[in-house]
Amino acid sequence: MAAKDELGRRGEDVAVEYLQNRGLVVLSRNWRCRDGELDVVATDRARLVVCEIKTRSGTRYGEPAEAVTEKKAATIRRVTRAWLAEHHVGWCEIRFDVVAVLMPPDRPVTLKHYEAAF
Repeated sequence: MAAKDELGRRGEDVAVEYLQNRGLVVLSRNWRCRDGELDVVATDRARLVVCEIKTRSGTRYGEPAEAVTEKKAATIRRVTRAWLAEHHVGWCEIRFDVVAVLMPPDRPVTLKHYEAAF
């Protein structure tokens, strides 16, 4: 596995553990369809929570959450509609979050959770 992919997987593991510790129940991880991928689909028992996880080893190219552009957000919304259809979920409240994980090689991991980010 490439170093970038390994970093991303480790960041997703950290983010999922964080979300579960906050009481969310993970329904899907890395769910894919022809239009794209959802990193995490969870529920807080009141709504569906779709989380985009962004992991970086540093901030040389900006904060991890800055990588979620309007174009990426539109793709996530489109893929969420496909997830809802495949799982036969009718109308429900949906919240879109971003979890930004910073994993510098020589410092502790930090995580920022942006609820209702887009």
